[in-house]
Amino acid sequence: MLGFRSALCLAAAIVTACVTPPAPPQAAVADLAPGGKLRAAINFGNPILATKDAASGQPRGVSLDLSRELAARLGVALELVLYESAGKVVEAARTGAWDVAFVAIDPARGQDMLQSPPYVIIEGAYLVAADSPIRRNEDVDRAGTRIAVGKGSAYDLYLSRELKNAQLVHAPTSPAVTDLFVAQKLDVAAGVKQQLQADAKRYPGLRLLEGRFMVINQAMATPKGRDAGARYLHEFVEAMKSSGFVAQALARHGIEGAAVAPPAQGR
Repeated sequence: MLGFRSALCLAAAIVTACVTPPAPPQAAVADLAPGGKLRAAINFGNPILATKDAASGQPRGVSLDLSRELAARLGVALELVLYESAGKVVEAARTGAWDVAFVAIDPARGQDMLQSPPYVIIEGAYLVAADSPIRRNEDVDRAGTRIAVGKGSAYDLYLSRELKNAQLVHAPTSPAVTDLFVAQKLDVAAGVKQQLQADAKRYPGLRLLEGRFMVINQAMATPKGRDAGARYLHEFVEAMKSSGFVAQALARHGIEGAAVAPPAQGR
């Protein structure tokens, strides 16, 4: 008969065996780590996904956690490829500079990469001066309104399609949007709600418009042509959501205002 400690060890082993993920197909490993390591593109332009630790300067965030977990499941080393904006990540997809990336789902981006279902949903918001006559999101798209937006960001792509009257003014990166908005005395700044909330604390006299002008579905991606890798990313993202991994990562990094995406419907 097993002793109490042995029984606990056996039970723990059984639980571990139950949750240990199956080995990935070799075709998926070859697609996602063609050089024997996983090169993960990390975008610092979106603070919900990744930031630099204030003390060490090292990258941290949900995209880092997912990259490490994916590399561990593939059984390969992880190499981080760092970018200051999503636009730069998308441009690099054509050069083969990375194997996986974390980008918003958008038709334009689907031209050069294969994207997973979303793992996180975040909101796009507008920032204006406190005394601005613009009171609602619906008031923004008017002739003469100038909107600061990060070049190549999800907001840039979306607003470029949707706006009929307002004019976009491009900042080099999303974190630089509010600085440009203030320096050029523009009418509106567009971006991640959390980033704009932080910017409003840096610049007195600004306010966020209530609600959101778009919902952004953040996904993982791999360059086009890596179909086995894309299928594995689909399964990986769904497992990370259902297991609570994504929710725990958001909580661990103190991210508020972002929600775990619901399960994907079909393929």
